[in-house]
Amino acid sequence: MHILYLHQYFTTRNGVGGTRSYEFARYLLSQGHKVTMVTAADPQLPWQRGLLRHRQVDGIDVVELRAGSSDYQSGTAVGYGQRIVAFVLFALASVVAVLRARRPDLVFATSTPLTIGIPGAIASAWHRVPMVFEVRDLWPEAPIQMGALRHPAAILLARWLERAIYRRAAHVVALSPGMRAGVIDAGVPPERVTVIPNASDLDLFSPEIDGSAFRETYGLVGKFVCLYFGTMGEANDLFQVVRAARVLHERGEERIVFVLHGRGRQRPELEAFVSAHGLRNVVFSSALPDKSAVARLVAAADVGMTIYKNLPILATCSPNKLFDTLAAGRAVLVNTPGWLRELVLTHECGVAVRPDDPYDLADSVTALCNDPERVVRYGRNARRLAEQSFDRRALGAQLLALFEQVVLASRQVAQSPSSTTAPREMGR
Repeated sequence: MHILYLHQYFTTRNGVGGTRSYEFARYLLSQGHKVTMVTAADPQLPWQRGLLRHRQVDGIDVVELRAGSSDYQSGTAVGYGQRIVAFVLFALASVVAVLRARRPDLVFATSTPLTIGIPGAIASAWHRVPMVFEVRDLWPEAPIQMGALRHPAAILLARWLERAIYRRAAHVVALSPGMRAGVIDAGVPPERVTVIPNASDLDLFSPEIDGSAFRETYGLVGKFVCLYFGTMGEANDLFQVVRAARVLHERGEERIVFVLHGRGRQRPELEAFVSAHGLRNVVFSSALPDKSAVARLVAAADVGMTIYKNLPILATCSPNKLFDTLAAGRAVLVNTPGWLRELVLTHECGVAVRPDDPYDLADSVTALCNDPERVVRYGRNARRLAEQSFDRRALGAQLLALFEQVVLASRQVAQSPSSTTAPREMGR
């Protein structure tokens, strides 16, 4: 089977972003299938000329486009207007790539952005093969609740696009139960929506990794370390964390340190807040070269934090950082209601705090600091949960089984007596 995989933010372990597409593509290859990945160009590699270029990445045929951004954290550091323009440009450039591609058996388009569904739908129609669409964030509901999408006409257009893409998709993959509910609310029959959450990288992240070098580098020896790693954007609202740090500072609590790692639009403002209040219990880590270095950073922490702005739509998220924290065998702290809270509390692998309540956050991390045996128990439970429920190989097998089911159903329809169309043969 040949899968045409569309993902603007595709990255490997040599980067520091989410590697879901890379890991799933590698799994598909290991099962004897072929994968062509259409993505934005890696800015670290030199570009000669033309709109697109082809290269091999660990057996994956990668088609890079000179449009949009391949770096999610950098992409979220700019204004929403610029992001939308970048999304549209990448979608338009992707159309050229999918029309030139060798005919696949299936198109798999993964958001964000929602606009990736445009080249996905065009590829599906042109090659006359089914499309599976993956929802990583509920767009346009997320930017609407964030206040980024306000004009009634823009909202109407975005909702129309969402429903049009869902209608074109033979099946929709959602990354959380909340996302599945949102897709169904948009008119997709429940039997056409499957939850496949983000995976834990059980090889890269491990309780056995030594994080002492990071503790020494950042002066964390003997401290209780609460780590946030990922994008520092408006959706995360890490002011909740630095305000909790100020609460602890005012209480004279010197054992606890918050480490914030990543890039994003809010980082300069967060650094300014910490500096203005003289908070020595907040450390901003420097950029890291790859995912292995991130794994060592997580190993230096006692608690991994998953923090979001207090909006209902963000309670549906399926964040990579949480699943990497589970794999690392570290206690988890979440601040959203919904499935993440239920997951953490049901499996006793961490604590849940109230959003927008720095005092509750400060009290919770203090209680953890005072109970090291509970923290160790949470960490053991976290690793067990990762192994039992979020092994990327098991989730990759689930995705492949879904692809095979969709392709088989499509071929049966095409071979039925009532069908008058035949697949379009395309060369590169």
